[in-house]
Amino acid sequence: MNLDPLEELLRLSHEIGRESRKLAVLGEGNTSARISEAEFWVKASGSCLGNLTPQQVTRCRAETVLTLLEDREFTDEEVDAVLLESRIDLKSKKPSIETMFHAWLLTLEEVEFVGHCHSEAANKILCSPRAREFAESRIFPDEIVCCGRASVFVENSDPGLPLALSIRERTMEFIGKYGEAPRLILLESHGIIALGRTADAVLACTIMADKAATIFAGAAAMGGPVYLAREQIERIAGRPDELYRRKQLNL
Repeated sequence: MNLDPLEELLRLSHEIGRESRKLAVLGEGNTSARISEAEFWVKASGSCLGNLTPQQVTRCRAETVLTLLEDREFTDEEVDAVLLESRIDLKSKKPSIETMFHAWLLTLEEVEFVGHCHSEAANKILCSPRAREFAESRIFPDEIVCCGRASVFVENSDPGLPLALSIRERTMEFIGKYGEAPRLILLESHGIIALGRTADAVLACTIMADKAATIFAGAAAMGGPVYLAREQIERIAGRPDELYRRKQLNL
């Protein structure tokens, strides 16, 4: 069944933006969905995920946005001009300042949706000295199933183009090491990015990352987390029963 990318993007945005989840407040966070190799939807700047409407989502040309990741410097004014130029409908709202990393992540294999939020639980760790440790470890099996065998960790960067360039660099290192795109990117002193083939995969990764952060913080208060061995992580990541379960959950 082929689901409409815009409808799925709105559903994902509303789920991430639910106030009770404590993943995003006010205008925090952004989401995107791939339409084709040439185009994608992205949340407009200043919009709220919890009540996002079709009028607050902007259709963009990927090629135009990706010119910002070329090997040269851009001023803030030039970045704004390119983002506005990327709009298919020039009457639509300005795309989110984080549109650059969405455009690039949506070029990766098996990535059709991207969700970025500022999980309260995750940021308690990402704003601490233990952020990298949390990103590179796994503490329970379902964290592996939904969030992958490891997360990309991106050092603190200014939002916008500097962050997009850092995400690209660290994600390419991850792909070189593991041979696949990540499911979760953790941003130091900022938040989390989940990516996947479906909106359900992005939502599951987001919620599980939030749960893992809560458990990590609790375990740290009880003497320190006990991590799964790398051999166990790899076995769980490739087990047929877990792959079957992921398929049934539309992940």
